[in-house]
Amino acid sequence: MTRLELVFISAPAMGNLVPIVEFANLLTKHHPRFSATLFIITMSQRPLLNTYAQSLASTSPTNIRFLRLPPVDPPAPDDYQSSVGFLSLLIQKHTSHVRDALLQLTPTESTDSTRDSVRLAGLFVDMFSTPIIDVAAELSIPCYLFFASPASFLGFMLHLSQFDSEEELSIPSYKNPVPRCVLPNLVMKGNDGFSWISQHARRYRETKGIVVNTFQELEPHAVQSLSHDSKLPPVYPIGPILDLNGSDRWNPNPAQYKLIMEWLDQQPLASVVLLCFGSLGSLKATQVEQIAIGLERAGVRFLWALREPPKAQLEDPMDFENHENVLPDGFLERTAGIGLVCGWVPQAKLLAHKAIGGFVSHCGWNSILESLWYGVPIATWPLYAEQQMNAFEMVKELSLAVEIRLNYRMGGDLVWAEEVERGVRFLMNDADEIRRKVKEMSEKCKIALMENGSSYSMLMSLIEELTS
Repeated sequence: MTRLELVFISAPAMGNLVPIVEFANLLTKHHPRFSATLFIITMSQRPLLNTYAQSLASTSPTNIRFLRLPPVDPPAPDDYQSSVGFLSLLIQKHTSHVRDALLQLTPTESTDSTRDSVRLAGLFVDMFSTPIIDVAAELSIPCYLFFASPASFLGFMLHLSQFDSEEELSIPSYKNPVPRCVLPNLVMKGNDGFSWISQHARRYRETKGIVVNTFQELEPHAVQSLSHDSKLPPVYPIGPILDLNGSDRWNPNPAQYKLIMEWLDQQPLASVVLLCFGSLGSLKATQVEQIAIGLERAGVRFLWALREPPKAQLEDPMDFENHENVLPDGFLERTAGIGLVCGWVPQAKLLAHKAIGGFVSHCGWNSILESLWYGVPIATWPLYAEQQMNAFEMVKELSLAVEIRLNYRMGGDLVWAEEVERGVRFLMNDADEIRRKVKEMSEKCKIALMENGSSYSMLMSLIEELTS
């Protein structure tokens, strides 16, 4: 029997790597002939990513293997002006290693005929890995795009070159006009980000298909708009693709996790608001002070994952050695009965806890899908990447979130304590209609993945394509 090998590669970022790993898991579980190889690119500046990558080999099924690509010299600072520019050049530098690794996987005439034959059935690249499309074409391997952001943002990227300087944009994948103030920094600043994003988006049309981590019931308008694009390859919305175990397998701070879970176990049902800003999220000291004042005034129970801004460009935020140094005097003592401040947390595991009733989020797409899965409503606080557009979609397009800000950016204007207090209070005490809609969408998440569900059906269509 011919074994079908699938290969996956993503940019070295948690928001990209985690969902593509889960996607590989999903495919191999649904077809006995599939096996998977994931090419891993690491960065010394991102220890959390490296810890996760190191854990994969020992925690994954035997039909999935992980190949760490040889290191390359990082792009010179003069060669890029944005994080997307850096990542794009870094992946470009890995193309020869990817080609060599694929050749090692490619069966040859001299392969032992007594062994099962192997066919490279597909190579999946992520949104920043489009240079690898050329390698796939050279080796005659079918190439697909795995898009870990929403269908609405995919539509935005595909039409990026058509937008002018108007204050509101008409984008086919959004029902409402999109205000310029929620566009990503990458397309608003005069750096190389816009050209890189445009270049990647143009190449998406060269793939055999586009897999999107979303589902029909969540983004019906965006999914339909993509299906009407005759120049686009088939689009497969097969989400939500989630790592619901979080960092159970690789928790960098198990003692803190134990403390958090014990504290949550003592809190009333749906009484705690979680504040968590993602693997790359951090806030300046003046903003931290405003959040603290707002939380104290709101008087609600809270769990706050507070992290120190990175010391250098491209580095991860770090946990504070002492939170007292950044919080207002006496804050920890005054809120000791109702709040807990901690460092990095396994977000999905916390959202699953019955005590969590609301989530102040940076609106990364993985975080949004996790919150919907567990039926926890969000208050929006975007920071970077496409998160402002995600926040806009959740609040204005889908009515599934409470607005604190739609257009906040790291290092931007302060969100004042009054806004924090008002947003958190409304989220926890008054957002009954939003909470009801989120609970409904939580059920739709699960139904979509069941047999005959919308995402399940799309997954079967993709598997049929890969096995033909």
